[in-house]
Amino acid sequence: MSIARRLVVEADGGSRGNPGPAGYGAVVIDAATGETLAEAAEYIGVATNNVAEYRGLIAGLTAAKALFPDAGDALRVHVRMDSKLVVEQMSGRWKIKHPDMKPLAARAAAILPPSSVTYEWIPRAQNKHADRLANEAMDAGRDGRQWEASASTAELDAPARTPLPDRGPPGDAVAGAAKARAALAAARGGTADAGTLFEVDAGASEEPEPTDVTAVAGTTAVPASEAASPQVGWAAAPDLGAPATFILLRHGETLLTPEKRFSGSGGTDPELSAVGRDQAARAALHFAALGTVQDIVCSPLRRCRETAAAVADRLGLDVRIEDGLRESDFGAWEGLTFGEVRERYGDDLTAWLADPETAPTGGGESFTEVADRVAAARDRLTARYAGRTVLVVTHVTPIKTLVRLALEAPAQSMFRMELSAASISTVAYYGDGNASVRLLNDTSHLR
Repeated sequence: MSIARRLVVEADGGSRGNPGPAGYGAVVIDAATGETLAEAAEYIGVATNNVAEYRGLIAGLTAAKALFPDAGDALRVHVRMDSKLVVEQMSGRWKIKHPDMKPLAARAAAILPPSSVTYEWIPRAQNKHADRLANEAMDAGRDGRQWEASASTAELDAPARTPLPDRGPPGDAVAGAAKARAALAAARGGTADAGTLFEVDAGASEEPEPTDVTAVAGTTAVPASEAASPQVGWAAAPDLGAPATFILLRHGETLLTPEKRFSGSGGTDPELSAVGRDQAARAALHFAALGTVQDIVCSPLRRCRETAAAVADRLGLDVRIEDGLRESDFGAWEGLTFGEVRERYGDDLTAWLADPETAPTGGGESFTEVADRVAAARDRLTARYAGRTVLVVTHVTPIKTLVRLALEAPAQSMFRMELSAASISTVAYYGDGNASVRLLNDTSHLR
């Protein structure tokens, strides 16, 4: 009978810029004694935080297996990481959507038998050893050299460890690696059982939750091959490839926003207020932590350009201006509140609310006209950014229009949506012309 070997792997990864110069660190610990058995770290060039974290996981599992190559099923590894994303995906509670993550998750899942690995999220303060290793690797890369174990002082920063109790780890009883494999197979067009990954809000963490993670608690599991496709009906879905994903960010507040005044493309083109600048900065931090935005497009109006610039500066990306994303022209209503418009132009307002063909007083744009130019902009952008994740910084009417068109909802649905300043909505556009609304009016990044 093989002697049971119980190990702990602590892993971390980081990116200075996200994406930017990146590295990972991993440490293998004897679960019975708390002794460090192996360390691994590497500078990996330009990558995102999430890629670096997965690389750290792979290195840690590989090192654990190398220590006891003949242990087979007797080897038990408990992974501890401060990345909520990696822990939840590998534990089987979140889908693995991003194309950069899928092959890395598959590599991690293949290193050891699924029943041999469990996962636990820990606070960043409890992951100092791996974090220090990752920073040592990034420092080495900055200096044009490779990380060397003999020069590492990472263990000096490690918190005191206690042996892992015999009752087993406090995390998952069964590893999620098999579910990760099932999700990957489903994404390639294979089949998955009822255990295929769902995206579940697992509660608060030190990392911002990914924007495209949607809570589905209380729902019945269905295969990811069904959930991933927007196809109508029950026929087998074709392999449509990765969608063009639009993360729709409404601009931050201006001085007109809290007063709920009409502020379109025909008005004064106000700048962000102090509150709006803070909201833009918070959005930038969120998207930097998320690590999935590949391109940024925005309306030509000043409040959107300022919001987009805050994110672009943080991510190191350029901003492309798309005129079709500008706000509606509200004509003579610009700068007025709804009540003031009703008092001065009551009949025109009633007609505008009832008919999408009706324009505001004084030569503004009707909802139909706005929908036509927004749809044209959407078509240009989906063709240009097929398979990519794009941050689209725009206004209330264009965002509501994109959501309405994706849902094939009537124009009156525009009045039944709430969009807060600096809120995030997400729509994915597939190769067959279908769309999937994944998020609406999320403001969790502002709290």
